[in-house]
Amino acid sequence: MPVMSKRSKRTIIALGSLAVLVVIWFNFVGVYVDYLWFKEVGFTQVFTTQVVSRVALFLIAGIVAGAAVFGSLFIAYKSRPVFVPTDEADPLGPYRTIISTRPKLITIGVSVLVGFICGISAQAQWTVVQLWLNSQPFGQVDAEFGNDVGFYIFTLPMIETVLGWLFVLVAMSFIAVLAVQYLYGGVRTAGPGRKITASASMQLSLLVGAFVLIKAVQYWYDRYSLLFSNRSDVFTGASYTDVNAVLPAKLILLIIAAICAVGFFVGAFLRSVKLPAIALSLLILSGVLIGGAWPLILQSVRVNPNAITLESQFISRNIDATRSAYGIGDDKVEYVPYETSVVANPAVLTNKAADLPNARLLDPNVLSPTFVQLQQLRNFYNFSKLLSVDRYTVDGKSQDYVVAVRELDVSRLDEGQSNWINEHLVYTHGNGFVAAPASDVEAVSAKGNGYPKFQVSDVENQGAIKVDQPRVYYGQLGADYAIVGASAPSADTPVRGREYDTQTDTYTYTGSGGVGLGSLFQRLVFATQYRDTNFLLSSEINDNSKILYQRDPVARVKEAAPFLTTDTKPYPAVIDGRIKWIVDGYTTAANFPYAQNITLSDATQNSQQARGALGQTDQQVSYMRNSVKATVDAYDGTVTLYGVDDTDPILKAWEGVFPGLITPSSAISDDLRAHFRYPQDLFEVQRSLIAKYQVTNPTDFYQTSNFWQVPNDPTADTGVVSPQPPYYLQVKLPGTDREQFELTSALTGFKRDFMGAYISASSDPATYGKITVLKFPTTIQTPGPAQVQQAFRNTDEITRTISQLALSSDVVYGNLLTLPTEQGLLYVEPIYVKGTNSERAFPQLNMVLVWFGSRVGYGATLKAALEKAASSAPVAVPDTVDPGTPGTIDPNATGSAGAGMGTSTSTAVPTPTQPLSADAAQALVQVDGALKALESAKTTGSFAEIGAAQDRLNDAVQNYLEVAGPSVGSAPNSAPATSSGG
Repeated sequence: MPVMSKRSKRTIIALGSLAVLVVIWFNFVGVYVDYLWFKEVGFTQVFTTQVVSRVALFLIAGIVAGAAVFGSLFIAYKSRPVFVPTDEADPLGPYRTIISTRPKLITIGVSVLVGFICGISAQAQWTVVQLWLNSQPFGQVDAEFGNDVGFYIFTLPMIETVLGWLFVLVAMSFIAVLAVQYLYGGVRTAGPGRKITASASMQLSLLVGAFVLIKAVQYWYDRYSLLFSNRSDVFTGASYTDVNAVLPAKLILLIIAAICAVGFFVGAFLRSVKLPAIALSLLILSGVLIGGAWPLILQSVRVNPNAITLESQFISRNIDATRSAYGIGDDKVEYVPYETSVVANPAVLTNKAADLPNARLLDPNVLSPTFVQLQQLRNFYNFSKLLSVDRYTVDGKSQDYVVAVRELDVSRLDEGQSNWINEHLVYTHGNGFVAAPASDVEAVSAKGNGYPKFQVSDVENQGAIKVDQPRVYYGQLGADYAIVGASAPSADTPVRGREYDTQTDTYTYTGSGGVGLGSLFQRLVFATQYRDTNFLLSSEINDNSKILYQRDPVARVKEAAPFLTTDTKPYPAVIDGRIKWIVDGYTTAANFPYAQNITLSDATQNSQQARGALGQTDQQVSYMRNSVKATVDAYDGTVTLYGVDDTDPILKAWEGVFPGLITPSSAISDDLRAHFRYPQDLFEVQRSLIAKYQVTNPTDFYQTSNFWQVPNDPTADTGVVSPQPPYYLQVKLPGTDREQFELTSALTGFKRDFMGAYISASSDPATYGKITVLKFPTTIQTPGPAQVQQAFRNTDEITRTISQLALSSDVVYGNLLTLPTEQGLLYVEPIYVKGTNSERAFPQLNMVLVWFGSRVGYGATLKAALEKAASSAPVAVPDTVDPGTPGTIDPNATGSAGAGMGTSTSTAVPTPTQPLSADAAQALVQVDGALKALESAKTTGSFAEIGAAQDRLNDAVQNYLEVAGPSVGSAPNSAPATSSGG
């Protein structure tokens, strides 16, 4: 073998040491940057508790695992055979030689490596350990064993974790002993005589006996896991088979496993292999027959033919547990019969102004481009793709507002602006809170332009909703970090109408947020963290500079409270003159006995996700509470966690882990409480469960005969079938004396399109969290959202009007709102139009569609639409609607303008369902000529020519519609379309 020189050895040692130092440095930087962030927000305790918990578990697991492996290796090595039979072809000889020359080093090295790996794995279980140490009683017991629910939430996961680690320790020890004994001939697979020595047999038998004994203990605790069984397709929890077959089988297997363990122990001391072999065979055979085959036979022969009777008791348990676990029991949900009329005249809603519903006509899901174009001010500002709805009292009147924050978006910087200094030192913050009355009729019809009536509070002016500090450093669109206090002040917004001045239009941050960059060490740390040498090389960073990072409000809450599942719909609100993000936090658990197990991502899926809304995680839960309301100050990043459910045992447990972390609800100001919204993700989970668990009779539940379902969004893009999202509305529910801010949703009959119920959750401080379910009568079939949408598209006047709009604009369909009134059910849908230039086009309200009392109408305002409906004849609705075509208007009627909330990219003209007259045919030829003229005008780039051609086309289409008359069907097909895209 070649001998390495001293210089080469020193070089290798130096390079190895350098590599180790680099790894240590990068790990240190990650931990240190986290510590600085927690220190900045005042949550150092969260950081230290996690670190101490993780380190403690790492040490405990590492030492125990390392010691177990070390002991096993040591005993196996000491008891190895003195004489090792070898031959010239022995493949293990070289390995024995290496180990025999350095037995201590190898034994210690292997033990340390195993301990390190086990420690790394164990430290991730710190939440399980901390919850067990701070467990709380639930005050309710399970229906099978009578244990407090807290046992299943806090204690059982800890027991299962410990048992799992005991299995790992015994298995690793077994492998260690087997490896040493095999290496030294204590265990052989070939050769004459006994294949295993007495010492090896004893050691391995004892370890297998320990393994089986642990398994016996696990059988005992496996009984409790049956309460989370998914054997039944109908419900979660122990079923008839689980209780009458699997549960006794667990006890029988426990006894057999204990006997087998004794057999292994006795066999070890008697130095017999037969007894352990017989015990192991018995355990395996009994596990297959008793634990596997018998439950399957009982399920097939006894349960499946009689499930409706045998499962009744267990379905009742599931119903009670689910209603309790998700907060949808009779103490939280009120069911009210709703005697609606489907033949009332819409005039009853327009006779008195007080009877006119407060319908939200501005759709926050489609108006972001409008906010951008009309309130962006500068190219580097932007608004979220989906806006929010909140309520404010202005001039003594409380109403819904579509709200947003004008945020900085560095992705909108052009090529000349995109560099490190601009992205992180100059363009650092947004500016202003922008709101628009969501249902103010005058606002949407002012000057006939259909634009929102904005209320803006920013650096330049103060609107009706006043903001003391309008600059926004923490939001959803900013860069990953910003450096403030640099030599070059940050860019601020100039007065409207004046160009930006780099000398005067600047601002220096004065907030408490951020981590100092004054020292070289700090700059080196962040240069490492962000892999950017500009932290070290830039002369713009001075002693007063600070770095703001982790700026997304949801990310800040997740970091500050790692035990919370956060809502995916944060929203900005003006609280006591400050812009604050409000983030809902949930405490969840997966081990609530008998409660229905759901996946959050599935339960919260809706059509908003196709527009850019974030979806929930794939987390499995059987318990969910909105226990925390978090706020994040948009200027200084302050995070405050308010406890809003003092009865939640899981929150109490975490308060034991992090004392003082949660601010009590008594500290919530009236202004903040007035802007709390019932969280959408929780509501979507609850509505999906209420659709089933409003049925309390186990027989009816099993038959699913009285279930409801969440309807698909009929205004979604064609080809996309997604549940309709809930809507925040200021509504006056039947039987109440005033309007309230509610989160609402329609529910239809199971596998039906007719209305089954209307569910709403109150966000008003006085009644916050109260869920009201209006149950529709089964004797009257009230149309659901899809059927009403079908009625809109089957109305000839609406089809013609939208066809004309699509000739020159893209048509955008707003949310279809369901509003129960004292006089009957009202549907309202806004229709928007926007230019065909997709880059800068933005929607503006064009008209409102309504359905009330089986009559359909449309107009520029809600009142005008109702008046139109009052003068119209009742229309029929289909019994069912094809779920595969959720578009609002038949795509064949208006090109792609009919594709749900999609936009038109083609010009289409309805063709007749009967042969055309000579005049109609001539009119159609004129339309075709006008289309070609419009396409030709677009190639010139002259706005005058395009406008003249567009006017000619509009006149030609209007003439065609007048001449064709009844020959144009109510559901026409489209003529050959030509692109009108800009």
